[in-house]
Amino acid sequence: MKKIAITTLGCKVNKYDSAVIQKLLERAEFSFVPFDQQADVYIVNTCTVTKRADYQSRQLIRRFHRLNPDALIIVTGCYAQRAPQEIKDIPGVNRIVGIEEKERILDFVNGSPRKEVPLEITNDIPAFPEHTRAFLKVQDGCDSYCSYCVVPYARGRSRSLGKEETIKRISKLVDMGYKEIVLAGIHLGSYGLDIKPPSSLTNLLRSIEDEGISCRIRLSSVEPTEFDDGLIDLVSSSPIICNHLHIPLQSGDDEVLKRMNRHYTSNFFKKLVKKLVSAIPDLNIGVDVIVGFPGESHENFINTVSVIEELPIGYLHVFPYSRRPGTPAADFPDQVDSKTIKKRGKILRDLGSRKREEFYRRFLGKRLSVLFESKRNVDMKYLKGFSRNYIPVFVDAEGDVVNKELPVIVTKVEDGKAVGTLV
Repeated sequence: MKKIAITTLGCKVNKYDSAVIQKLLERAEFSFVPFDQQADVYIVNTCTVTKRADYQSRQLIRRFHRLNPDALIIVTGCYAQRAPQEIKDIPGVNRIVGIEEKERILDFVNGSPRKEVPLEITNDIPAFPEHTRAFLKVQDGCDSYCSYCVVPYARGRSRSLGKEETIKRISKLVDMGYKEIVLAGIHLGSYGLDIKPPSSLTNLLRSIEDEGISCRIRLSSVEPTEFDDGLIDLVSSSPIICNHLHIPLQSGDDEVLKRMNRHYTSNFFKKLVKKLVSAIPDLNIGVDVIVGFPGESHENFINTVSVIEELPIGYLHVFPYSRRPGTPAADFPDQVDSKTIKKRGKILRDLGSRKREEFYRRFLGKRLSVLFESKRNVDMKYLKGFSRNYIPVFVDAEGDVVNKELPVIVTKVEDGKAVGTLV
């Protein structure tokens, strides 16, 4: 029996796609090994959002070829979709599988590719190693075409999983024992616009709630222009939707936002965040920001720092601008040098660390509902879980608490970590 190893780079959508592939191959009774061990088949699910992601994908492919020169190496994901010729030239690559072809990987592993893919394969419900948290891809693709982003070219137009099928899959995941489901998408806020009649993320969430689903529902990234009063009210009042939102800012400077083809201003973003924090109790907001976009002056960057300083957010994801071939921004003048990008990135990462610790300290002495996700091992002093508002909480607890949501009092914040005790 062939041994298979899968490794995944990139976003939650990629994690979901890898889980689907693994489920498909498990059903065919293949065995799996960790990706750092020798295998007969290596599957690399790539990301292409930055040059570094491309580089990491290539390095992994070369590493697997060194581990076993006779192994079958299958490459899929966004990098494979965007630049198949680049990947084809890497020694050891046997198959490049497009994003829409991933269900055919079983055929390639078996060595007998067919033209037709059994429909039931695409409806499989994958399992996830986290055990307590599952990802469900309800949307794929993007129609926004931000000037720096290659993802729409790799993923195609926005398309949504139907409401009934979404609810069916959530129910099955709950039956499998998952206590939290993350609704994932490349452009989640556009959910339902391609469905006839058109729907929305708000309508989907209402339907999930009306079904009496008994698990936590967490949203992946939602664009700032896609929050309306209905969605805000629903997140605020829902007993199942987590009070945690991830919203991409990308820049706090209006000139830069315009060149990025982002359809809002920094003032709009500030007003939105303050409205959300006012409406949703104990809300944790995470923000994405890009440093070193072409033409970003020192003044532009300082405007971004000032906006983030002002925002009541809980954490920050900082991305150095990466020139992506085929995007408009790749040909913009005044590309920022790598030394400046690195310096600005450090300033924002330090600011993000401070914001994170300040947010955690707000909950000292308070009770949080924590879903425990990891078991203790010889190297672990604490068990780890996540609160509904996405604070990782470490607890020195006895007994079997994994996959249980329990009340915890936060007793201290140290080294950027929240530590608590079971109530």
